[in-house]
Amino acid sequence: MTKHGLIEFDAVLAIARTGSFRAAALELGLSTTALSNAIGKLERQLGVRLFNRTTRSVSLTDAGRSFVAQAGPAVKALHEAMVAARSQQKIPSGTLRINAFATGAREVLGPLLLRFLRHYPQVHIDLVTEGRIVDIVAEGFDLGLRSADLVPSDMIAIPVGPPRSVAVVASPTYFEAKGKPRVPPDLLRHSCLRIRLPNGALHRWHFEKEGQPIQIDVQGPITLDEASLARITVLDHIGIGYFMESDVREDIETGRLVRVLEDWTPPLAPLCLYYPNRRNPSAALKALIDMARGHRG
Repeated sequence: MTKHGLIEFDAVLAIARTGSFRAAALELGLSTTALSNAIGKLERQLGVRLFNRTTRSVSLTDAGRSFVAQAGPAVKALHEAMVAARSQQKIPSGTLRINAFATGAREVLGPLLLRFLRHYPQVHIDLVTEGRIVDIVAEGFDLGLRSADLVPSDMIAIPVGPPRSVAVVASPTYFEAKGKPRVPPDLLRHSCLRIRLPNGALHRWHFEKEGQPIQIDVQGPITLDEASLARITVLDHIGIGYFMESDVREDIETGRLVRVLEDWTPPLAPLCLYYPNRRNPSAALKALIDMARGHRG
């Protein structure tokens, strides 16, 4: 969401940081047209161009670099003053921006975030899901949601959600035709769904038993980068999939999918909601933190 009274300044800083009008518009919750209009308005007021713009790139002019260097600290101070003022609110309201990976968001959406919204209807949650790890402070988020082992050491982390593990599954029809793998290397003789990571690399399936880790570079007929697509594919008997257990729990319980290699998939690090140490958190942020501390799945 936009920040009242500072939108032109926020727009300049966001474009300078992301190098893109489109990315800055998404970050600020604006259309690219509105963002471009805000920059144009500020440039007319200043009488100088702040950005060199082509169809392929955006870069700061000399005047733009000077403006960002001087305005950046001032805008940060103004936002901190606004946060301090909002912290005096008694009733939680306003927007909370949360960055999460998709599976984690699915795990906490109903039991934590939607429950929070029912308690505090004046709060708006802006939930952004992406695979890459971001600096939540630099990119304007109030909180992040990641596995505990991925939370930066300078953040305050709150474990949320039930125990987590990986699940290796396929349909009963697939296993009836192809047999079940008994140990991870058996997967090399099966059709498996390959996983593409956010950075473009292919994911090796990770296993561990009695402290002995093993990674398998599986082969198969399709490569996917989204769990919901992989679930559709395994339910259609194409092959074996590697999921967060929470994404296929109901399918396992109903028998639509069969889990294998469970003794090779030990518990994972817990899911954590995390945030920077702030002296003046808003009433909404304090309320969500309090609710998260009481949420253990």
